[in-house]
Amino acid sequence: MNYNFSKDLKSVREILGMSQSELADQIGVEQVTISRNESGKTEPSPKLLESVYSYIFDKKVRINKLKEMLWKDDLGNKAKLLFHGAKTEIDGEIDVHHGRKNNDFGQGFYTGESYEQAISFVSGFDNSSVYFLSFDDKDLKCKRYEVNQDWMMTIAYYRGSLDEYKYHPEIQTLVKESRDCDYIIAPIADNRMFQIINSFIAGELTDEQCKHCLAATNLGMQYIFISEKAVSQIKLMERCYISHNEREYYKNIRLEESKLGDDKVKLAKRQYRGQGQYIDEILV
Repeated sequence: MNYNFSKDLKSVREILGMSQSELADQIGVEQVTISRNESGKTEPSPKLLESVYSYIFDKKVRINKLKEMLWKDDLGNKAKLLFHGAKTEIDGEIDVHHGRKNNDFGQGFYTGESYEQAISFVSGFDNSSVYFLSFDDKDLKCKRYEVNQDWMMTIAYYRGSLDEYKYHPEIQTLVKESRDCDYIIAPIADNRMFQIINSFIAGELTDEQCKHCLAATNLGMQYIFISEKAVSQIKLMERCYISHNEREYYKNIRLEESKLGDDKVKLAKRQYRGQGQYIDEILV
């Protein structure tokens, strides 16, 4: 899927009140380059894409956020708008079998609930982009998780940290429940959160301490599509270009949020010390 570059050019000129010549002068190209790209007569070069979207971002026009708002208005209650951050691009059809087996819930197609959430996970990759998707959940079976013991141990299983307990009846039940659905809605667990879960699995934290530490690093909810039926009800709506300065902006925001989350974790460990059970008490 290509970027909707011609429409974005028209939208930005409208927002900034600029002519084609004025925009061309600002980014250092000929007016005919803007004209031909705006009419769709030519495909934009990587250099032009970066120049235009960097200029847009520097002018504080958050074009991708604006498109998120408009898509939500257009879809209304008919469908759910979701977001997928790609390190490069989605190549071909969406396939639930392409994902890594050691993701939070194993293989599947992973999406999030907001543009900021999606971009934050791919801001470190030079050629990353964000996709907008619409999702119709009609006649689909959903498994929903909260920040609790079942969620922690299910993620630990799929991420390969429960080898000692993976054949325990309780763990096998959790795994079965996680695949007995078409799609999953669950809290996101990034690598920082997974380190906390590992501390619980290693017997360093109780389940209560772990739960509150994880809640302190809340990253929002993710939608994981694990059946072909669920994937068939996803529609790619748009692919958004991410300029270098936009990636840096969101990368810095995530670093700040990580520092705040780390401080909250320290407080949660102390506040809930001695409460709850250790893993060897749970899986006896």
